[in-house]
Amino acid sequence: MTRYDIVIRGGYVLDGAGAPPMRKDVGIVGDTIVKIGDLSNVEAEKIIRADGLFVAPGFIDIHNHSDLGVFLVPTADNYIRQGVTTIVVGNCGSSPAPLTDNNIDAFKEMRKEFYEKFGIPWRSFSEYLDKLEELKKSINVATLVGHGTVRSAVLGFENRPPTEKELSEMKSFVEEAMKAGAFGLSTGLIYIPSAFASLEEIVELAKVAARYGGIYATHMRNEGNLLIDAVIEALTIGIRSGAPVEISHLKASGIPAWGNVKKALALIEDYARRGFDVSADAYPYTASSTGLEALLPKWIREGGRRKLIERLKDPEIIERIRRDLERSGVMEGRYIEWHQVVIALSETHPEVVGKDLAEISREWNLDPLRATAKLLIDDEGGTFVVIHAMNENDVKEVVKHPLVAISTDGSIREFGKGKPHPRNYGTYPRVLAKYVREEKIISLPEAIRKMTSLPARKIGLWDRGIIRPGMKADITIFNFYTVKDTATYEDPHSYPQGIEYVIVNGVVVIEEGRHTGATPGRLLRKG
Repeated sequence: MTRYDIVIRGGYVLDGAGAPPMRKDVGIVGDTIVKIGDLSNVEAEKIIRADGLFVAPGFIDIHNHSDLGVFLVPTADNYIRQGVTTIVVGNCGSSPAPLTDNNIDAFKEMRKEFYEKFGIPWRSFSEYLDKLEELKKSINVATLVGHGTVRSAVLGFENRPPTEKELSEMKSFVEEAMKAGAFGLSTGLIYIPSAFASLEEIVELAKVAARYGGIYATHMRNEGNLLIDAVIEALTIGIRSGAPVEISHLKASGIPAWGNVKKALALIEDYARRGFDVSADAYPYTASSTGLEALLPKWIREGGRRKLIERLKDPEIIERIRRDLERSGVMEGRYIEWHQVVIALSETHPEVVGKDLAEISREWNLDPLRATAKLLIDDEGGTFVVIHAMNENDVKEVVKHPLVAISTDGSIREFGKGKPHPRNYGTYPRVLAKYVREEKIISLPEAIRKMTSLPARKIGLWDRGIIRPGMKADITIFNFYTVKDTATYEDPHSYPQGIEYVIVNGVVVIEEGRHTGATPGRLLRKG
């Protein structure tokens, strides 16, 4: 007779594939689910009484930025407490490797907190993965290799096309990452240096990822007025390279773009219907978050943060930026207005955290652009913001679409530091509470599918994302009637309610809502 390590008894099992809930017991031996059914008479080291609770696969965040955050807070409290058991990092073109003499100084500048604590413990992507594997952590981590890091490793932060030799070198970096276990290639086409890349360059690198079964995940070139053009570019890269396409944090940002998500989703649907592997992910909020520098024209960001800061000290360049912003409509009444940009983190000006740029400019007696420049200069480019520029109807359209997975676009956080986006603490409970229980725009089985098997299938995690014998025992147990997010823009460091148990690789990490301190998380490698 099988002796179980854990038996989850009396819960309503949501399999992750979209089936309705069934009252079943779940038996776990080691790190694996071995039986689903009536286990009322079996023996087990640990019995979890789940009467009245729902038992789902552990949630998989396909778009995460905890590449280094997991080293700083390996217990990953703000994710594990949401029910997330696996994060996919290396998104938006940014991964911590490969590092060369061309980009290592920028790594030190941009990842100052990590560098001061750990130094630079790797150069190659495989060395980075080895360190991730060694790390004792509470959460599973899968990785993408970032195009921006690959490009900067070869070309630095220059705005020019690569030579044939340089492109070949970039391909070799992508190949090394894929062989080491990366799940694909990502781009961040509004960020430097990915913004300097042509479609042809990206196609050539995505071909390498595709050859190893990897995906192409993209923060597209535009999420505002040119959203549809950006979707077409992403689809074109997928078709020409052969890589499955994952459109990151799909949204329409800025009033003129509102409503365009329906057109974007129709395009994605059309290509999926024709047999192309294309999908997207999204978070359930009307605000985004990024570095403040990303709101400035890309020409001023060429060369990295040091060059950016030098330029921002020149009054003539400030006026040139002003003219550019007025022409492009990035600020002031068209795409984003100053009052929509709220400071989330400023090391040198903690007094302005939680305030918007219009308010700060009044307090400092500076116009908003000069206030922006001052923040970036004083913070050495490290100012982060939350931007309120999306429409709730668009968010609903995206979140409920069957080809869109739920993601956070967030990262593991040090509790209480700054005022980050509440998505870092509340994304998954928010979907369950707001869009399933309260507004009923998604069914519960469908919401769980979008959090589990959909992202697992996309990147190729074939042993996770579904509750079934033989699958890994990553499981989230929640109270559907009480689960909710408590994090707000004003008070983002607040854990959700209703996530009762979280099991990672057969080990209980959250028990009755409390973190046990266990660190059973693993590095997951492609293939």
